[in-house]
Amino acid sequence: MKIVIAGDGKVGYTLASQLSTENHDVTLIDNAPETLRRTTESLDVIGVEGNGASYVAQREAGVNEADLLIAVTSSDEVNIICCLLAKTLGARHTIARIRNPEYAEQLEFLKESLGLSMTINPEKAAAREIVRIINFPSAISVKSLVRDRVELVECKIMQDSTLSGRKLADVHEKYKLNVLLCIIERRGKIFIPSAGDVFEADDKIHITGSMEDIVTFMRLAGHEEHKVRNVMIVGGGRISYYLAQRILKLGLKVKIIEKDEARCHELCDLLPEALIINGDGTEQNLLEEEQIENADIFIAMTGIDEENIIVSMFAVKSGVKKVIVKIDRMEYANILDDIDIDSFISPKLITAYQIIRYVRAMQNTIGSKVNALVRIANERAEVLEFIVAQNTLHQGEPLKAINFKENIVFAAIVHKNKLIVPHGDSVFLKGDSVIIVTMNHKFTDMNDIFADDKEKM
Repeated sequence: MKIVIAGDGKVGYTLASQLSTENHDVTLIDNAPETLRRTTESLDVIGVEGNGASYVAQREAGVNEADLLIAVTSSDEVNIICCLLAKTLGARHTIARIRNPEYAEQLEFLKESLGLSMTINPEKAAAREIVRIINFPSAISVKSLVRDRVELVECKIMQDSTLSGRKLADVHEKYKLNVLLCIIERRGKIFIPSAGDVFEADDKIHITGSMEDIVTFMRLAGHEEHKVRNVMIVGGGRISYYLAQRILKLGLKVKIIEKDEARCHELCDLLPEALIINGDGTEQNLLEEEQIENADIFIAMTGIDEENIIVSMFAVKSGVKKVIVKIDRMEYANILDDIDIDSFISPKLITAYQIIRYVRAMQNTIGSKVNALVRIANERAEVLEFIVAQNTLHQGEPLKAINFKENIVFAAIVHKNKLIVPHGDSVFLKGDSVIIVTMNHKFTDMNDIFADDKEKM
């Protein structure tokens, strides 16, 4: 597919990197020549210097022949103009990143009236992801699929866990838990577990299943119930605003520390039930004055990754049980692991995954499209949601009789709104939602997961 991206910032670069790897013809438009030069030297993409909302730049980038234009500049208004112009020039599909909270309630209207194929608010999506973790504080991450009917939970096997040293098969036989272990991450490597594998302390486990049994599994993994009443947030940006809105609706207390006085006044008006503190949340003295040790959850949300990491280290030292960090540079993920901070979110990656899912669905016009996509284990594995279509192979056949490609886990089936944790005798039928976990990053159709079958269609 021919894809044009307007904006070579963090999200634009991430998208260009991912989409070019999946063999799309990618062109980037940006008015910063040095940034564009670095990108075109490091990635197999074409660069066009200019304003993404300019007719001349879009024509030079070939928007008139593009399958998709993605507008991710720093300005919502420019992104909207980019998409309007692209549609006029003949681009088949357009996606705009729209971040301003003032536009948040108007997104559906904007999408329909302006002919946008998709709108994305990365800050709002990041807030939703953090709330999932707050609802499940013992988890490292929680991914929701099939309209929140399926949860994929990541947790750690603690040192004092009763699971450590025991085989998966023995644990299943003893506790009869209705969960499926999808991926184990151990000492920097990931693998799909088998019944004979043994749990080890510090393993990171990605599981799905009934919430009741997931909670039981996590208790066996050594996690105590963690009640949340007080949440402290450092940084009063857009994500913090969306996040505080949601947290307050849960009946929790929220304290936001923001150093910009004008922004504090805005937040006081927008969030009258929250406590807004004007000060530098990276200063240890201020955090101690605000009783950081009484926070049940601490969330570092400044615009600087390094500040977020350092202040989070202080939160851990102060005894906060759950710390969540916002980062944009994924190379910091390993550092967080080394300092016992296991939960982080990256708005740029959330945005990229949503767009990549849309691109893969565009490639597939008649089959079982990718309905949702998330990546886990530091992006080394994908979780894909498909809806079984008319032409999907092996419908009604037990899973144990199907020949799947390597490194694939059939993680869940949702049949008539009921979650099924699959086993060898399970089947899928037209209209079912299915969840696949794979280490392959290029599946666009459910039939791609079956070994040697696509050639027989």
